[in-house]
Amino acid sequence: MNTYCKSAFNQINIAIKKIYEIINQLDEQDLQKRPSLEKHSIGELLEHIAIICRADLHIANGATQDEMKNFYLSVSYKNLTDIKNGLISNFKALEQAYFSYSEEELQEEITSYWGVTYTRYEWLLEILAHVYHHRGQLHAMLVHCYGKDPGISMFE
Repeated sequence: MNTYCKSAFNQINIAIKKIYEIINQLDEQDLQKRPSLEKHSIGELLEHIAIICRADLHIANGATQDEMKNFYLSVSYKNLTDIKNGLISNFKALEQAYFSYSEEELQEEITSYWGVTYTRYEWLLEILAHVYHHRGQLHAMLVHCYGKDPGISMFE
């Protein structure tokens, strides 16, 4: 694994740890809270966050739209324990896959089912951005909609 990937994984790991810390402060009832009728509940957002690493890995490997639809239908995290377990296991799956890639495979261009083309390394950067985006979204929902500041540093 090259130095750049190790650094990206360090940053993803930091985000995952902070999300895990936030989840540890929640109650099962918090999962039902929905700040806007047309937007995801906290539970739905956490389920999405927990799936990101594995789902985006599939995309980084060229999964079709149907394959992604089937993947999403096959995964369900409906309580805090399942969300935490999924968050960790999906991160480990991503890490294991990327650790196995050669430099050539990291530079291979992969086109998503919606037509965007990146190298596998660039897809890793997208995954990093995706996790951080939703971590910030979760934090903002808790703080601004429910007055539930987790009181943790979001960065190291």
